Amino acid sequence: MRSDAAPGTLIVTGASRGIGAAVAALAARRGWAVAVNFCNGADEAAAVVREIAAAGGKAVAIQADVADEEQVVQLFDTAARELGPIRGLVNNAGITGGFARVEDVTLTTINRVFAINVAGAMLCGREAVRRLSTRRGGPGGAIVNVSSLAARIGSPGEWVHYAASKGAVDTFTLGLAREVATEGIRVNAVAPGLIETGLHAANGDPTRLQRLSGNIPMRRAGEAAEVAEAVVWLLSPAASYVTGTILEVGGGR
Repeated sequence: MRSDAAPGTLIVTGASRGIGAAVAALAARRGWAVAVNFCNGADEAAAVVREIAAAGGKAVAIQADVADEEQVVQLFDTAARELGPIRGLVNNAGITGGFARVEDVTLTTINRVFAINVAGAMLCGREAVRRLSTRRGGPGGAIVNVSSLAARIGSPGEWVHYAASKGAVDTFTLGLAREVATEGIRVNAVAPGLIETGLHAANGDPTRLQRLSGNIPMRRAGEAAEVAEAVVWLLSPAASYVTGTILEVGGGR
């Protein structure tokens, strides 16, 4: 079930780089007007907007920390004002908190990881439901949460704290999907595996992709564009009977 009509406004959190940037660019090519959210990295976000505009799409960059309730509300209000009514959300913003065994991780790290990855996703999801729910007079729409295979694997010796936060994202996805299933809103998650982004080097292990690729049945890391295809499909009418699903994009790992 596809439609040629423009989908509407899509908010992509954490869209200045990596998977978020790839989702924003692909969604714009598929007709979405895209709010490119960022917390840090204004130059990178502006570059994503320029890329979308150069391809004939429509986008704006909006700064907001998803762990801050007031900023989240302003993000949604600004996106609607600048681009039109919200019809979709991609909860992509997230941090790993860095590599650490559980015995060494600090409370500060745990709190920040959960504030962004879990509370941030829930706050954005809340604002999306308030605007999309047919029960509240909205037009309906779709939410896609970006989870991780870490939620299933556990990431021992690296970032169990991060994996635990993504496990919470999965539970949030399932619960919210069933809560709003009769209100015109589909809620799903994409769980990427090992993906070629700057995340690994930023966390101090630039060789992580090469080191772990041998554990993947397809014997390679994925690309951000491959994750974006899954996300944008879940947003589309082609996935009209899909909700409460966690779609793994991990090469069979």
